[in-house]
Amino acid sequence: MNYGVILPGGTAPEQLQQAVLAEQSGWDGVFVWESASGVDAWSLLAAIAAATTRIRLGTMLTPLPWRRPWKVASQVATVDQLSAGRAVLGIGVGALDAGLPQTGEVTDLRERAAMMDEGIDLIRTLWAGGTSHHGPHYDYQVEGGDQAGRPVQQRIPIWVVAVWPRPKSLRRVLKCDGVIPNNADTPDEIRKLRAWLIERGAPETVDILAEGETPGHDPAAAWAQVSPWVEAGCTWWMETRWQMPHDSAARMHEIRERIAAGPPRVPA
Repeated sequence: MNYGVILPGGTAPEQLQQAVLAEQSGWDGVFVWESASGVDAWSLLAAIAAATTRIRLGTMLTPLPWRRPWKVASQVATVDQLSAGRAVLGIGVGALDAGLPQTGEVTDLRERAAMMDEGIDLIRTLWAGGTSHHGPHYDYQVEGGDQAGRPVQQRIPIWVVAVWPRPKSLRRVLKCDGVIPNNADTPDEIRKLRAWLIERGAPETVDILAEGETPGHDPAAAWAQVSPWVEAGCTWWMETRWQMPHDSAARMHEIRERIAAGPPRVPA
């Protein structure tokens, strides 16, 4: 099991300090949420990449249909270079909520899903050095190609949201590297999800994420909460603090204390 922390918010300097603390405290990854406005996720991750040496870095998550895939490919590859191969791209179709700006983006779920599928293919093409893509949603062509924009990793992990037990949604995972499960709320459901993926060709190493809040002051209780997910086949535990407001002084103090206590590993 790997242990990541999703930073709930705050200013860019605050989140940079939290990420450095996370590396010092033994966490395996730091992930930031990509909002419609506010602190830019990939600029922040670039700064974190330059200030750390070990932890995995990524978004949780990028709403790919509302981004230009070639721009996302460039941003992720840049962070991968700056971090010497530690970037992860977490993606979903985007959540419709009251805080979403009125920008004219596509809101139809089926169309967003189709855009995400094509966006994954386009990003993989560009990371592999490809120079063109022609599809129903994206038409991309560049003369020559810029090899300086290639990532360090041979294959940057893409983790995608998938709804259990919907086959169409789950099949998307088969061309990615991990799943951010939706509607798999128990370890038993995770076992079923993992078996479904493996039976259809996913590697045994496919990443499966679980998330929640564990107590930093009680390692035994924290491990008791996480261990069933480990046994079910999850490969990442994501420590979260999603309650509003995300960036209050109290929330910043809370997340810093939890990060400093370290991940919920097996107690010594």
